[in-house]
Amino acid sequence: MKKITIKALAFGIGLAALGANSWVLAEGNPAAGKKKAETCSGCHGEDGNSNAPIFPKLAGQHVAYLAKQLQEFKSQSRGESTMAAIAEPLSDEDIADLSAWFAKGSVHIEEEEGDYAVGERLYRVGNLQKGIPACASCHGPHGEGNGEAGFPAVRGQYSAYVSKALREFKAGERRNDRNQMMRDIAAKLGEEEIGAVSDFVSVLK
Repeated sequence: MKKITIKALAFGIGLAALGANSWVLAEGNPAAGKKKAETCSGCHGEDGNSNAPIFPKLAGQHVAYLAKQLQEFKSQSRGESTMAAIAEPLSDEDIADLSAWFAKGSVHIEEEEGDYAVGERLYRVGNLQKGIPACASCHGPHGEGNGEAGFPAVRGQYSAYVSKALREFKAGERRNDRNQMMRDIAAKLGEEEIGAVSDFVSVLK
């Protein structure tokens, strides 16, 4: 009876999570999104592979995650003045179309040699002594993320952007993570650890 109750509870939580985020699951039109994304290309590239490492690659990201970020830029629950101004006039249809277009792309992954042992260990195993879980537990063994759970793909993302995001979570400057998960994890990371795991993610595929 106890096992059934736990399973039922887990199922209920899953349904609640899907219901809470149902607005991001609307199917967009990639063709329409491509045209609308022309204004995004200056920073994020024509195909979603950004032109500068400080701007995130959007190509191949999960539709729901992209839509969530745009909605939160629009509502300013994710604070970033440039993106807030860009997202403010977007309709739900615009957001769905843009998300569908960028999700359809393929992320370009840099082929760089280097020593990624420290970053790989953090990503795959975490640091038990510091209470840091493995990044792979949410973001997947190959950095593919989990669209249904709302965990973004991180494979091939620029190291500079990942480092920036982790520092913002650590400082509490970025606060749109579910249940404060990323803020709690990033708070335990030292600067060298942030650099190491960010470098590893950038070559992960």
